[in-house]
Amino acid sequence: MAQKPSIPKGTRDFSPVEVAKRNHIIKTIKKHFETFGFMPIETPSFENSDTLLGKYGEEGDRLIFKILNSGDFISKVDDVTYSSKNSSTIAPKITEKALRYDLTVPFARYVVMHQNEIDFPFKRYQVQPVWRADRPQKGRFREFYQCDADVVGANSLLQEVEFVQLYDAVFTDLGLSGTTIKLNNRKVLSGIAEVIGAQHLLVDFTVALDKLDKIGEEKVKEEMLAKGISATAIAKAQPLFNMQGSVAEQLDQLKDLLVTSEVGMKGVAELDEILETVTELGLKSAKLELDVTLARGLNYYTGAIFEVAAPEGVKMGSIGGGGRYDDLTGIFGLKDVSGVGISFGLDRIYLVLEELDLFPKAMEQSLDVLCLNFGQKEGRAALRLVTALRGHGLRADLYPSSTKMQKQFKYADKRNVPYVILLGESEIAQGEFTVKDMAKGEQTNYNLTDLEAFVTKVKQQ
Repeated sequence: MAQKPSIPKGTRDFSPVEVAKRNHIIKTIKKHFETFGFMPIETPSFENSDTLLGKYGEEGDRLIFKILNSGDFISKVDDVTYSSKNSSTIAPKITEKALRYDLTVPFARYVVMHQNEIDFPFKRYQVQPVWRADRPQKGRFREFYQCDADVVGANSLLQEVEFVQLYDAVFTDLGLSGTTIKLNNRKVLSGIAEVIGAQHLLVDFTVALDKLDKIGEEKVKEEMLAKGISATAIAKAQPLFNMQGSVAEQLDQLKDLLVTSEVGMKGVAELDEILETVTELGLKSAKLELDVTLARGLNYYTGAIFEVAAPEGVKMGSIGGGGRYDDLTGIFGLKDVSGVGISFGLDRIYLVLEELDLFPKAMEQSLDVLCLNFGQKEGRAALRLVTALRGHGLRADLYPSSTKMQKQFKYADKRNVPYVILLGESEIAQGEFTVKDMAKGEQTNYNLTDLEAFVTKVKQQ
């Protein structure tokens, strides 16, 4: 017996309805990307390994899917290296490429390679799949789409303000009112590490801190201790775990904590300016909050950090995030190019919209009209009618064979077709066609040579 086929863990097949719903989200996001002046690009699904490795921190590097070299790759590994059983020394011998982990690093590579063709500031958006060797769970997959928008070549904090507005516009349009945009600044985190005496362990500090909402205060402290951060340093950072009050009050607490750190105070000033400008301009439905524990464990952020939480009551990780990365292109040889960008988590947004029943009901309707098939002669006449209806912009189809009417009606019902056309011998003789409204059960006759009345009715639904 043949083995039942399967797909890799963390990947999914998508039905026609699911694809339609995903396309609805992508279309909405792209619309606002373009309204805000962003232009589309695409990059390869895989990159050279040295483009990706070392850009996401130790944890990120472990999640990169590596691609084995073609041919007899193992023969190129010498006996000493092979017998060492050390993946870090064997990997460079057998793999030179990897699936992209995100869209930001490939974008930085794109900017460096095409810098002489780009007009700065350059605003791009990109909607493509990425891959991570993560542990699959709700809202976390090994293959998923990212929808990114970035601008490089501009260091004004107005860009951060604009990204807050972009998040607000997209989620409002999708019906996701009540999302929370969390804001922090890596300079603030650097300043905190400095004042508690743990600046040499900044990455370990921020990676652990970023898990606060997932594993809780005690577990975060345990991880910090395990990474070599002293109990004294953790105690000095205690105000981070207890920060409360209004945004203004939290900023005042940060200023007290960071008064001796120049970089920390600069971060607070940047946060203050962004928050003040957004408050002045206002938001449609989102809330902007300061979250001093937000770190997003990626090494390349240098300024503002964003993360978007779903509306209250929905158990889901972040549905968007990003930040400023002033020196990202520098790793590819292009210095002094400031950048800031955000990403929409398409798959998680999908799950949230599904849970809240916010998808338009028409998503489940892939056809406007199905024409039944009564035989060879009638089928040809029906195909002419279907072709004419398609020319008027309707989604129309003809059942391919003249099987039992009950079976054809059942097919139309399963596909949620609102209108079924009956074009038999008598209708052809009278120069008309009969339309059954599947919801109401009513039948109406229309002239075969004048389709406008029927087309108008369908489009008004």
